Amino acid sequence: MSHYSKEEILSKVDHTLLKPEATWPQIQKLCDEAMEYHTASVCINTCYVRQAVEYMAGRVPVCCVVGFPLGAMDTRSKAFEAKTAVENGASEVDMVINIGWLKNKQYDDVRADIAAVKAAVGDKVLKVIIETCLLTDEEKEKMCDIVVEAGADFIKTSTGFSTAGATFHDIELFARCINGRCKIKAAGGISTVEDMEKFLDLGADRLGTSRAVSLLTK
Repeated sequence: MSHYSKEEILSKVDHTLLKPEATWPQIQKLCDEAMEYHTASVCINTCYVRQAVEYMAGRVPVCCVVGFPLGAMDTRSKAFEAKTAVENGASEVDMVINIGWLKNKQYDDVRADIAAVKAAVGDKVLKVIIETCLLTDEEKEKMCDIVVEAGADFIKTSTGFSTAGATFHDIELFARCINGRCKIKAAGGISTVEDMEKFLDLGADRLGTSRAVSLLTK
C-alpha cells in the first residue's frame, strides 16, 4: 500500500505540457485537470501564460519555462523572458542553466545567469533546471551550491527534452548536497506512480510530469 494518498502526490505535481505543437484546447484541458485534481501548478510555455492565468483565475498557479530547452541564450534575453512571463501572471519560472558555461567551468557566469533571472522574477518561485543527463556527478554537486548561492528556490533535474530524465541517483545526490538549502524538483520521464512515490521519499518536493493525472485518476 502506498503511504501517499493520490491527493498528496497530485499536490506536488507540476502538471506539464511543453510540446512545441501544443494547442490552446490542449492547454485548456491541462488547466481543467489541474483545477479538478488540485495539482501544484500547470507548467507550460510562455506564449500561453497570460491565457492560462486568465482561464484559471487564480485557482491553480501557472508555471512556465524560460530559456527552454537548451539554456544557451544570453543572460539578458533569459531574464527578459522571465520578467515578461511574471508580468503576464506566471507564479513560477523554471529556467535552464547555460550548460556549456558549466562545462567551461565559468561558474561565476552560470551563477550570474541564474541570479539575473531570480532578480527578474522577484518574489516568484524560480526553479533551476541543470539537465543532469548531460552532467558529471561532480558538475551536479557544483550546481547544487551555485543554485543556492544564486538565490533560486528549487533545483530541478531535467527538461524532458534531452537524452534522459530524472533518476533516483540524481535526487539522492541533490538531497545530500542541497541539505535543505533549497527545494528539489524531479522531472523528465516519470512514468509510474511507484516512481513518483520513490522520488518523494528520496527528497523531491515537486514532480514535473505530464502523466501523473492520468495515472492517478484512472
